[in-house]
Amino acid sequence: MLALKVVFWGSLGALAWTHAGYPLAAGLGARLRGRPVRKDDDAEPTVSVIVAAYNEESVIERRVENLRALDYPPERVELVVTSDASSDRTEELAEAAGARVIPNERGGKVAAQNRAVRETTGEILAFSDANATWAPDALRKLVRAFGDPEVGYVCGRLVLQDAQGGNKEGAYWRYELALRESESRLTSVTGGNGSIYAVRREDYVEVDPRFGHDLAFPYLMVQRGRRAVYDHEAQAFEKPTPTNETEYRRKVRMFEHCWLITLRGSMLRRLPPVYAFQMVSHRVLRYGSGLLHLFLLGTNIALLGEGPLYWIVLAGQLALLAGAAAGVGIARYYVLVSWATVVSLWNYLRRGVPATWDAAEGTR
Repeated sequence: MLALKVVFWGSLGALAWTHAGYPLAAGLGARLRGRPVRKDDDAEPTVSVIVAAYNEESVIERRVENLRALDYPPERVELVVTSDASSDRTEELAEAAGARVIPNERGGKVAAQNRAVRETTGEILAFSDANATWAPDALRKLVRAFGDPEVGYVCGRLVLQDAQGGNKEGAYWRYELALRESESRLTSVTGGNGSIYAVRREDYVEVDPRFGHDLAFPYLMVQRGRRAVYDHEAQAFEKPTPTNETEYRRKVRMFEHCWLITLRGSMLRRLPPVYAFQMVSHRVLRYGSGLLHLFLLGTNIALLGEGPLYWIVLAGQLALLAGAAAGVGIARYYVLVSWATVVSLWNYLRRGVPATWDAAEGTR
């Protein structure tokens, strides 16, 4: 019985910490011991802007035109679309719109990005998704943090535009961005986003093609003595998936790569103590939240004879599940995303993680 209680309270405490306690603690730490970034608003380094694309003919012209219209000296920008063996008109349309196209054999997003980096020359490497749109001043805002010699990586703010559906990713994303702001001010962010980020050329790392830059680059920068920071003024815009169910399928694919990095990417080695604590609190526990919920529910049922408190906790869990089953938006989103962490771990253990990808449903 003691072992069951340890698992019960450990699971409940870990869930409460990763979802509520840690964001509050990070925010407080950022206010009390924040480390400002020494930004250079006049900086205009040469930049290679790299867009990885696979069968993006519906959006690639708009993407290139948007990047060409940025408020940044055009002679200091090298615009590249690196195609992961697109079988539609992506390459033709990108070139006609004014981008340099680098064709690749099918190998996945990261492999295409690695090839583009080797064939470009910019001091700063900036990356974006094919379905994103950048604000006119996004590139200027993105590169100014590199005026601080400690900074090796910068990610901007992804704004999810209103979707015609019931996806509650926007509510979660606002919560996530507030936490990212706190982490950046405290030490470094623990994750980025693929829509808008940049890295110094000398700090770029060719990671395993099955990894994603979003999770791998921040901790790799810290392992190398750099900071990975967030600038909320560098804004990109994307259309989210339309429903909680389509978001669930996107999350399963995404979490498969996260589990690979977590279990095999050496993400907790050679990290300063505070940042290591951030990684465990924000990433390890968050990816394990589905398992923690299963442990909590199983031990809760076994401990019902131990007092009314266990009945109260069980009632809360059942209410959450009932809300999800009834289609209550935020409850359904939370349950589906938590379950996605379990399904993705099973997929990873059963068949590994592919390097290639297809566009998420409804985001183009």
